[in-house]
Amino acid sequence: MSELSGVATSDIEKVSAELLARDRFLLTAHEGPDGDALGSLMGMHQLLTQLGKDSVMFLGAKEFPLPIEYRFLPLEEVFHEPPADMADRTVVFLDCGNIDRMPVDFLTAGDNLVINIDHHHDNTRFGALNLVDVEASCTAEIVYDLALLMGARITPEMALALYVGLITDTGKFMYENTKAHTHRVAAELIDAGVNVDDTYRRLYEHVPVEKLRLVARALEAIQRHCGDRLVISYITSADYEVTGAGEEMTEGVIDHLRSIDGTKVAAVVRDLGNRGRAARKVSLRSSEGDIDVSAIARKHGGGGHKRAAGFSTDLELDALVAFLCDEVVSQLGS
Repeated sequence: MSELSGVATSDIEKVSAELLARDRFLLTAHEGPDGDALGSLMGMHQLLTQLGKDSVMFLGAKEFPLPIEYRFLPLEEVFHEPPADMADRTVVFLDCGNIDRMPVDFLTAGDNLVINIDHHHDNTRFGALNLVDVEASCTAEIVYDLALLMGARITPEMALALYVGLITDTGKFMYENTKAHTHRVAAELIDAGVNVDDTYRRLYEHVPVEKLRLVARALEAIQRHCGDRLVISYITSADYEVTGAGEEMTEGVIDHLRSIDGTKVAAVVRDLGNRGRAARKVSLRSSEGDIDVSAIARKHGGGGHKRAAGFSTDLELDALVAFLCDEVVSQLGS
């Protein structure tokens, strides 16, 4: 790791000073990026560009196409390969709980300074400089606070990116991570130019019929285990073929499972086809918050929040169900 040039007392001041002192950056987020990963990535890119910095965004080619919900975001400038001057760039990870959640060797192979900006409670503090605020509703909220500290203007484009992170990671402001500060940030972003109705419709109401057919099959496949405390749906490769839906259209399916009365943990298991490094992806949600699903995900190399997490696995469905049931029972104590 290279030497830090900024000197400040708090983490946010240290990161602010370092960002102001340096000129070239590569920004990235976790694999399988959600609204907060994409929103904070874009927001930070626009912040640094406004301040005259040379900033590039990186996401692996395998992350595309993005889920339907996020395709309206202007991400045409995202790099899929390292820039030629990679050795001269500071690497900023956004919304990434551990460095393995963006498993690309060139990001850590050199002597680049790594700055880690995140809000996950299980963040491993892998950066040379870490700005991890577990009280923040989302990483986009942290980027907003950084922008104010660094004297940037919140442009309409930046406001939209950060608002997407805010609204998606708080479940439309319904999850317990929604704080008073979250609403104050939302108000400031709206004042800066966010069209709330248009953003909501683009995120949640521009749904292709193929996705609805996939959701219907996923709901038809619901299984209940472990005294009905664990609800699972398995989306197979055949489901994608029959419905004409892509893997990226599974976004939001798990919310239906979590809403089932009596559910403690909801899980959507989906085949990855040839794109994944493992056979299946597992998304987890804790309905009532008394089970930490991030602890479950970490046992298979994943991570996330206490109430929302995920991991990849080669386990067959029966073995996976047994593993999840054991974890539910272990955390509940019965």
